[in-house]
Amino acid sequence: MVAGILLLAATAFAQLTAEQKQLNIESFEKVWSTIRDKHWEKNPGGLDWQAIHEEYRPKIEQATSTEQARQVMRDMIARLHETHFAIFPGSVYEDVGAEAAAGGNGSPGFDTRVLDGQAIVTSIDAGSSAEKAGVHTGWAVLRAGGKDLTPVIQKLKAVPELHELTLERAVETALSGPQGGELPVTFLDGENHERSMNLRLDPPRGEPSHFGNLPTEYVWFESKKIGNVGYVRFNLFLDLVRVMGRFGKAVTDCKTCDGFIIDLRGNPGGIGGMAMGMAGFLVDKPDQKLGTMYMRGVTLKFVINPRMGAFDGPVAVLVDGCSASTSEIFAGGLQDLGRARIFGTKTAAAALPSEIEKLPNGDGFQYAIANYISEGGKALEGNGVTPDEQVTLTRAALLAGHDPVLDAALQWIKKQRDRK
Repeated sequence: MVAGILLLAATAFAQLTAEQKQLNIESFEKVWSTIRDKHWEKNPGGLDWQAIHEEYRPKIEQATSTEQARQVMRDMIARLHETHFAIFPGSVYEDVGAEAAAGGNGSPGFDTRVLDGQAIVTSIDAGSSAEKAGVHTGWAVLRAGGKDLTPVIQKLKAVPELHELTLERAVETALSGPQGGELPVTFLDGENHERSMNLRLDPPRGEPSHFGNLPTEYVWFESKKIGNVGYVRFNLFLDLVRVMGRFGKAVTDCKTCDGFIIDLRGNPGGIGGMAMGMAGFLVDKPDQKLGTMYMRGVTLKFVINPRMGAFDGPVAVLVDGCSASTSEIFAGGLQDLGRARIFGTKTAAAALPSEIEKLPNGDGFQYAIANYISEGGKALEGNGVTPDEQVTLTRAALLAGHDPVLDAALQWIKKQRDRK
C-alpha cells in the first residue's frame, strides 16, 4: 500500500518531457484566454487580466512536474475569488467529462443519489427493467457494467471543486449504455446481501424534447394529490409548452388544497424563463422578480409573470444537491419573496452555465460564464440555496419506504392548515 502511494507521488512529480511542458503551457493559455473572453466582467474579478498573464506565464514555463503546472493554473484562477473555476486531474475528467457521455442514453429504470459514499436507489420507474427485476429503493449499487462504483465515488468526492451534481452524473453515466442492450448490475439489498442481475437498457423515462442545438433530452412530469395537498415533480425545465401546461393545470386543480409541493430534487435546470412563468401561478402581485443574471454585456431580470387567480396557499419546494440552475433560481427566488418554504439539503450551487472542458494536457477546466444574484441579494453560484428546514434523505428511510423530506413538507403544510 505504502509502495503504491509512493509510486503515485513519484509519477505526479516526475520530470516533464519537452512535449509535456508544451502541453501544460498550451493548457495555461487556454485557461487564461477562456476567462478573458467568457467571464461576465470585462475585467475578470476586477483584475488587469493581461497583467495576470504576465505574472503567471513564467511560472508555468518553469513548472517541472504536472502537479506544479496544475497548481500554477489553480493559483491564477484563485485570484478571481470565484467559485466554479477549477482545474482537476485528467483521471477525474475521464469520469465527468464529455468522453464519459458517449456510452448511450439507455436506462435500467431507476434513479440514485450518493448517500454516505454509496450510490443508493431513490426511485424506480414504473414498468422498467429494474421494477420487473424486483429492485427496491434503498438498495446500494456496488458495481455496474463490471465497474466498481465505490472507487469512482471516492475519487470524485475527494475533489472539493466538484459539486454533487457532477458526482451524480458520473454515477448516471456508469448506469447507462446503448438502448436495447443489457447492463450487469450488482446491488446490496436491504439485508446487505449482494444481488447481481442483468437489466435491460430501455429509452429514458419521458418524452424526447429538443431545444436549440442541445442534445435530445427526455422530459417527464408527474402530478398527484397526497390527501388534500397538491404535488408535482418533473426532471427538467424543458419542453416548455407541455411542462408549463401541466404545471398550470396542477395548480388550477388545487385551488382548495391545503398546500402545494414542488419537488425539484434531482432537477438540474433548463430554460430560465420557465421559472418566471411557473412562479406566476403562485404569485399574484405585480413587479416581483426572482433575481438578476449578469453576463458579458447583458443583464437579465427574472421578472415574475403573475396569473389571475394564482394559488395563495402554503407552498413547499423540495431540493437537494442535484437541484441546479433554474431549479435554484426558482427555489431561491420564492424563498426570498417569502412565498415558499424550502425543504431538503443545500442545492448544487451551480445556478449558472458552468462548463467543463478538456485541456491540451488532459486535465479538466471548469468555469462559469455568468453571475446570478437572488432577489434577496445573495449570489447563488457557489453558495446555493439553503433550505429553511434541512432534512437529509437516508438509506434506512428509503429501505423502510419513507421519504423524510416529503414528510417534513407535508407536516409543515398540516400545521399551516391547523392554524387557520
